[in-house]
Amino acid sequence: MKFKWVLSLALFIVSISCVEKIIDKPENLISKEEMAKIYYDLAIVTAAKNTNNSILKKHHIEGMDYIYTKYGIDSVQFVESDLYYASRPEIYKEIYENSEKRIKADVKMAEEKKELKRKQDSIERASKPKELDSIKIEPKKID
Repeated sequence: MKFKWVLSLALFIVSISCVEKIIDKPENLISKEEMAKIYYDLAIVTAAKNTNNSILKKHHIEGMDYIYTKYGIDSVQFVESDLYYASRPEIYKEIYENSEKRIKADVKMAEEKKELKRKQDSIERASKPKELDSIKIEPKKID
């Protein structure tokens, strides 16, 4: 009898501890589509910062401030929306996948443009008349 009571108590405690705590929907929730755009821009800003931070500094661009201004949001709204979506893994995954698709499409387009430019440069170089490096020598006259 005592064993059943202890077992029941243990199962009850385990079941309570496993329950997900879902965050309530904030009043000013950013839409899924808008969050995907924000994460896309965050990835771009982060990449720019890691690649050439001096350009961002030169133009006085701070990553998060840029995002907040562009989307007309503040840090509290962003954090609350991010926490809300993070508490719903399926939705959060969908948001990140949408951002990732857009990034991959941009990378593919940039690679295609780079390849096209390379081909155009090759055609341009091949169509230019070649200049001779040698010194022009007058043929000797035979007397």
